[in-house]
Amino acid sequence: MSNRIVPLLFLCFILLVLDFYIFRAIKSISKNAPPRRVQLFSYLWWGYSGLLILGVFAAIIFNIFLSARAVILVAFFLTFVTKFCFIFFLLADDIRRGLIWLKRRLFKPKAPAEPVSTAEPITRSEFLVKAGIVVAAVPLASLTWGIVKGGYDYQLRRQTLLLPNLPKAFDGITFAQISDVHSGSFYNRRAVLGGVEMLMAEKPDFAFFTGDLVNNVATEMKDYQDIFSKVKAPLGVFSVLGNHDYGDYFYGKEDSPAKRKNLADIKKVHGLMGWNLLLNENRRLKVDGEEIGILGIENWGAGRFVRHGRLDLTMKGTEDLPVKLLLSHDPSHWRAQVLGYTDIDAMFSGHTHGMQFGVRTKEWQWSPVEYIYKEWAGLYQEQQQQLYVNVGYGFLGYPGRVGILPEITIFELKKS
Repeated sequence: MSNRIVPLLFLCFILLVLDFYIFRAIKSISKNAPPRRVQLFSYLWWGYSGLLILGVFAAIIFNIFLSARAVILVAFFLTFVTKFCFIFFLLADDIRRGLIWLKRRLFKPKAPAEPVSTAEPITRSEFLVKAGIVVAAVPLASLTWGIVKGGYDYQLRRQTLLLPNLPKAFDGITFAQISDVHSGSFYNRRAVLGGVEMLMAEKPDFAFFTGDLVNNVATEMKDYQDIFSKVKAPLGVFSVLGNHDYGDYFYGKEDSPAKRKNLADIKKVHGLMGWNLLLNENRRLKVDGEEIGILGIENWGAGRFVRHGRLDLTMKGTEDLPVKLLLSHDPSHWRAQVLGYTDIDAMFSGHTHGMQFGVRTKEWQWSPVEYIYKEWAGLYQEQQQQLYVNVGYGFLGYPGRVGILPEITIFELKKS
């Protein structure tokens, strides 16, 4: 619990500092307002901040309803981002006034300064404060829209996968990929079901799930297990674990009985849904006497992310297969261990979420996450090896998406 409380205390402290700074600025341009209005504003300003901070602590410490927790945390997030954007205008005004004061101290005017015209419609300070309010409303509006609309606005993306060694029996076969469900973040069962129904309407021959079923614990799937059990395909549904599925962010990185039980429960959920969970192992997919390999590795990520993956075990016994498709949650694994080191034809990942913010069109895409991950969304190819990164079905942290919408990918296998 302490590993969540300490960062929260820090964020609440920062929010209070922002509150105090912004409150003083707004009050300074309200000198001519009626005292009762100023007093009412003070009560509303500090009352909202106080209730919000208390609500956040209640949401984290006590087991309140998921929907209430989501509303509280969303309000905290939007408030923090809006005030953080506003602060830059106030700093600009304070710097401006500081430079004027310094100039007057260093260079005293020889003649009395001309009186300021009382006809001036708005002072510079007032202009900057009001401009800050307008600009701060932009992220508030876009992030609010991302929550109301973007979080569940599932997009079907179609991708042809060209493979030179593809057996004839698999030419034209389709399969689906979803990733990063993060069921602990959901608060709209009907919308989640709508996405699953959209996927199943495509009638894929087989399907992949590439990790992060939950945020932290297996019980997060309680209200959504029946929905994702509907994800079925004639040749099977294959899944792997992601970094969030191991419980490290809830139980800590050290081993414990509770952590082991939680992981066992998550694995059990995959089975109950009818998914074939691959833990450093592979399966042979057979059509009309011809075979390809479906390989599934446990999470392996560059940097600070957990590395439970064993590629040697995952590939064991696949030497004779003409095509190998690897499910690996973290796309950084591709360059680190797959590309140029193996004969794996294509790898399928998630993990990045496209940072849930950016621009994505058919011709161009951008997100801040590209400065962290070289491969973060869509199809990548070097030599004869390919990687596809799905930007995820769910969301984490910010409960919505702006520009980078939730994805259901439908692939068609073709012989090149």
